[in-house]
Amino acid sequence: MYHDVSYLLSRLINGPLSLRQIYFASSNGPVPDLAYQVDFPRLEIVLEGEFVDTGAGATLVPGDVLYVPAGGWNFPQWQAPATTFSVLFGKQQLGFSVVQWDGKQYQNLAKQHVARRGPRIGSFLLQTLNEMQMQSQEQQTARLIVASLLSHCRDLLGSQIQTASRSQALFEAIRDYIDERYASALTRESVAQAFYISPNYLSHLFQKQGPLVLTNT
Repeated sequence: MYHDVSYLLSRLINGPLSLRQIYFASSNGPVPDLAYQVDFPRLEIVLEGEFVDTGAGATLVPGDVLYVPAGGWNFPQWQAPATTFSVLFGKQQLGFSVVQWDGKQYQNLAKQHVARRGPRIGSFLLQTLNEMQMQSQEQQTARLIVASLLSHCRDLLGSQIQTASRSQALFEAIRDYIDERYASALTRESVAQAFYISPNYLSHLFQKQGPLVLTNT
């Protein structure tokens, strides 16, 4: 299976990896010593294989999703090879990871982060999913909420790629501009003014994308 994060999100949203049962992890009672517990909500999605999770009180198979609320815990019991896709909803960023248990050891197959920005769509969807814990039998609604969350994650990843592409395009346009005017006495301020950006942003762009030496006025 191909483990690119955007690719996995698309397959979970549109198929063929359909979402199956949505489970809710425990957020009450004593936490076992080896349980996974963090301060942020997360999704644990089974891609391949299966495992028993004591936090959910169930055996999870491909397509099953475990929602762990902030401060909640889960405790997977790995008895056979399995691959999981995790999404961590931090305050400032989302974290994605694909982990495989081959029967003997863990292997990280993919890891990625993206900043949380823009409207608070993800926060409200997580709040809705928290409310669903009290009506966990409403599986169709739970699946739609999870699918919406995953779609939101894909949108954030897409905007990050788009932003990177815009920066690269601007960098190349400025570089061409400088190449065409190599005989001119260009300064950082004059180039920035030509592209309606600040001199500081111009410096930041070229520090990130490539070397450039321009004099100040």
